[in-house]
Amino acid sequence: MNKKQMNLTDYDEMYRNFSWEEVEQFFSWSKTGLVNIVYEAIDRHVDEGKGNKVALLYLDNDREESYTFAQLRELSSRFANGLRANGIQKGDRVFLFMPRGPELIVALLGTIRMGAIAGPLFEAFMGEAVKDRLIDSGSIAIVTTPLLADRIPFAELPDLKYIILVEAEKKESENQILYQELMNISNKYTIEWVDRETPMLIHYTSGSTGKPKGVLQVHDAMLHQYISGKYVYDLHDDDIYWNTADPGWVTGTSAGMFAPWLNGVTIVVRGGRFNVEQWYQTLERYRVSVWFSAPTAFRMLMREGNELPAKYDLSSLRHILSAGEPLNAEVIRWAEEVFQQPIYDNWWMTETGSTICANYKSVPIRPGSMGKPIPGIQVAILDDHGKELPPYELGNLAIKPPWPAMLRSIWNNTQKYQEYFVNGWFFSGDKAYQDEDGYIWFAGRNDDVINTAGKRVGPFEIESKLIEHWAVAEAGVIGVPDEVRGEVIKAYVTLKNGVQQSELLKEDIRLFVKQNLAAHTAPKFIEFRDSLPKTRSGKIMRRVLKAWELGLPTGDLSTIEM
Repeated sequence: MNKKQMNLTDYDEMYRNFSWEEVEQFFSWSKTGLVNIVYEAIDRHVDEGKGNKVALLYLDNDREESYTFAQLRELSSRFANGLRANGIQKGDRVFLFMPRGPELIVALLGTIRMGAIAGPLFEAFMGEAVKDRLIDSGSIAIVTTPLLADRIPFAELPDLKYIILVEAEKKESENQILYQELMNISNKYTIEWVDRETPMLIHYTSGSTGKPKGVLQVHDAMLHQYISGKYVYDLHDDDIYWNTADPGWVTGTSAGMFAPWLNGVTIVVRGGRFNVEQWYQTLERYRVSVWFSAPTAFRMLMREGNELPAKYDLSSLRHILSAGEPLNAEVIRWAEEVFQQPIYDNWWMTETGSTICANYKSVPIRPGSMGKPIPGIQVAILDDHGKELPPYELGNLAIKPPWPAMLRSIWNNTQKYQEYFVNGWFFSGDKAYQDEDGYIWFAGRNDDVINTAGKRVGPFEIESKLIEHWAVAEAGVIGVPDEVRGEVIKAYVTLKNGVQQSELLKEDIRLFVKQNLAAHTAPKFIEFRDSLPKTRSGKIMRRVLKAWELGLPTGDLSTIEM
């Protein structure tokens, strides 16, 4: 195992003495007054003589490429100039809907470079999911591929002016722009200087009710992301870092790109679908030293046994991290056996912008705990009124605002944004408790969001799609425990009068959701019921469905109408 001096050697001392004002001194804008996260993540390394250092190593089944910081500066400047030439301005929303690859990264950097707001979308989204996000954001342009462009209902999107096509040889309509032509408009270096509070990124995340909500992040998030990279991910200048998350999720941008690049570190991006053997090959091929993935992925690797990883030289690995859902203690023990080191869990969410709680190399791991808050972040367990609770008492996991990467708004929804805050605290929506030594332990979601394979899925969005199916009258969706994915989706469905139940119909319903939302939102299980538990106002009581599924008490049913 590759050993190195830790960046954070004394957690307690660092936590006591930490100052965000001191962190500001690391950034060039503390001296120049000129702010842009892309300058600090990419251009600064070029200006400091590290332009030839590899910033990105990319691999898929067809391509293997590398890009230096200087090349990413030039390519993202070209993209920024191409946007400007087409009338796109600071503050406009430019969405990215494409597979992982260099072009996606160039487009994201170029968009933020010229002062616009980037909106990465998971490539598995189907038409309805894409439409909801583009309408809400008022996106003016979207970068995509010809295959995925078919899922964009252009005629139903009044704000969308341009579809920028990657890997296309010709345009099919006037609103389309070829990526290669956009990139050839100008190679002039460009950077838009902004304020620290200027918006840069919008990630849509699911809630238990309503449409997906747009979480807005600003350039000042760079302070938090830099510290997460330095103290949690323990990044050093000579590391090769692989974060397996898709940029459609905050882990893929915040921890996947900005945290390492702000620390001047080379990243690996692997395209294509999950493949156990290819993952081990990637670790060996690039001598990956810091590896960040999700519990679901580690459980899938674990399921394949210990013989396969033994075939590869994984001695370069010195730090393994996980986030997205609670990490099982058994996975930590497996990693110690296979990699001769544990996996360090860390907790955060789209709304927090970067890591909040973590296990650190210099602090003993308590398997199953999310660890302790990072320096500069104050966390507490509170009751519903904002009163702090004693150790081991279950309550709301809350964070003291502000912190640099904290969401600044929910796009078009001020009321939803304000609901996060209670008595001067940010309520995460998670239930947790704290032990006597300050370790935080996750207990579950306060709402009904389903966490399947590290992706948060809102039941309302799936229910809404289910009832569009010709046979479905009503639907209620819950998450049920799954050994590999954490949770899988189960739908309780009532059928319209005269429709006959069948296994064939279940498969047709499942396919309907998959084709119209995304594969990860399609119910794994469907159960037909004559009626569903509802309140008298008509709201389906998911907690009752969950209690039925798990054989638990249903609780107060005074408002129910069966």
